[in-house]
Amino acid sequence: MEEETKSRFKRICVFCGSSSGKKSSYQDAAVELGKELVDRRIDLVYGGGSVGLMGLVSQAVHDGGRHVLGIIPRTLMPREITGETIGEVRAVSDMHQRKAEMARQADAFIALPGGYGTLEELLEVITWAQLGIHCKPVGLLNVEGFYNSLLCFIDKAVDEGFISPTARRIIVSAPTAKQLVKELEEYVPEYDEVTSNLVWEEVERLNYVSGIGRPDVTTHRLVFLGLCPKKTRFHMHTDE
Repeated sequence: MEEETKSRFKRICVFCGSSSGKKSSYQDAAVELGKELVDRRIDLVYGGGSVGLMGLVSQAVHDGGRHVLGIIPRTLMPREITGETIGEVRAVSDMHQRKAEMARQADAFIALPGGYGTLEELLEVITWAQLGIHCKPVGLLNVEGFYNSLLCFIDKAVDEGFISPTARRIIVSAPTAKQLVKELEEYVPEYDEVTSNLVWEEVERLNYVSGIGRPDVTTHRLVFLGLCPKKTRFHMHTDE
């Protein structure tokens, strides 16, 4: 048995599909990532489902003896949880709370292949890093080039002046779990002159009233405590 490797991360949040995908390589990568987290003694934070790639990565981490925290909106529980739940499941009221709680709990983020939901979660934490809201590493597990088109789009946006070279370097990409986690361990955040001077204390987030198409704006106080020396670890207070 190989000796376990101690990580700088206590928990990593994994974004991935509630489907398994057509290629077995996607499923293999989810299991491989789970085992890599176990080898490095890293706990898992994820979207709480027990189906698709979410189920595979969470089961691998749980089987390896590490803590699994799944965060899921109550509405999605019948759809994304089948049979036995895996590890600790924390139910929240909506998608906004799900993403905020996953971000608060995690020290880094990894995206496996997935669909719209995975992309939305991924791009939000990239944007937050760009704005200096957090400085936690963000990685793409680019299984068989799954994310090549996305990376090409981002490079095009850099070429056209919509994304800065500094912001492009937020994204860490690798084809295997072992290589990706290693690169995330070595990641050092960069800041430009604008974001380095931003102080994030209060932001307005949109909460959509159930059954109504109009947004209801409520204020949330966000305090970020994290991996950067001048930042704070992600903590959230609401007006509720």
